[in-house]
Amino acid sequence: MLMNQPSVAAPKDDLVSDTTTQAFVKDVIEESKKRPVLVDFWAEWCGPCKALTPVLEKVVRNAKGKVKLVKMNIDEHPAIPGQLGIQSIPAVFAFVNGQPADGFMGALPESQVQAFVDRLGGKAGGSEGVDTLKAAAELLAKGDATGAAEMYAQVLATEPESVSALAGLARSHVKAGNLQPARATLQLIPKGKENDPAVSAARAALELAEQGSKAGDPAALEEKVKANPLDFQARLDLAVALNAHSRREEALEQLLEIIRRERKWNDDAARKQLVQFFEAWGQTDPQTVEGRRRLSSILFS
Repeated sequence: MLMNQPSVAAPKDDLVSDTTTQAFVKDVIEESKKRPVLVDFWAEWCGPCKALTPVLEKVVRNAKGKVKLVKMNIDEHPAIPGQLGIQSIPAVFAFVNGQPADGFMGALPESQVQAFVDRLGGKAGGSEGVDTLKAAAELLAKGDATGAAEMYAQVLATEPESVSALAGLARSHVKAGNLQPARATLQLIPKGKENDPAVSAARAALELAEQGSKAGDPAALEEKVKANPLDFQARLDLAVALNAHSRREEALEQLLEIIRRERKWNDDAARKQLVQFFEAWGQTDPQTVEGRRRLSSILFS
């Protein structure tokens, strides 16, 4: 029985703790203004959670105070997971400066959890690089692909194997429409880091951009869907094309409409496409959170 509760026997060092809905603001939001806080959403019945949590605890403790781990049982405290649109566990969200900044789903191996924590500042000494990565991500979110690429290049000049910088540079190339350089950048990802969450997101963004270049003109596809609302392939192509033109909300609506009308069409193609959107947009992106919430309301209605 004790084997399933590794945190019980863990030393009290303020690096790993449990939280509640009432204490979430203090334990996570306020604390994340001092250092990054990982939130591990779990449940007693979740086997993968029991595999992931000890790995998280080990990696966080090894970071020696640069990050903190807070665990939340979603059965006992469902409100916060519900607000974040969490539909499967284990789910880990990283909060920085009071906001969700990154995250991943599933029981990742220790090497990938380590890479995730390193990206948040778990490595000794890399504060300058972390600040540059944060600034680059902010530029990219604002649509300044060129400025972001320059900042990611600054990090790579001193850390040529930085997974975060390589993934960010690839996304910058995708944002600028330079798909070949994006592919080449992803080829530089160090062996064993190919499935890092940042790399997976960059790869999904590249794949979506490639799909978008083949999907055709959104206006023509909109006319096609208008003429035949049950042409689900046209709707899916339209969603991909809209996403390629940064019209995320409209792209989301087209896929949700397919799911509303015929959930299992083409082997669940609309939901799978939606999941790829979420991966490319980022697990904590507001559009992803909203999309998960709306998808859940359809699937569980």
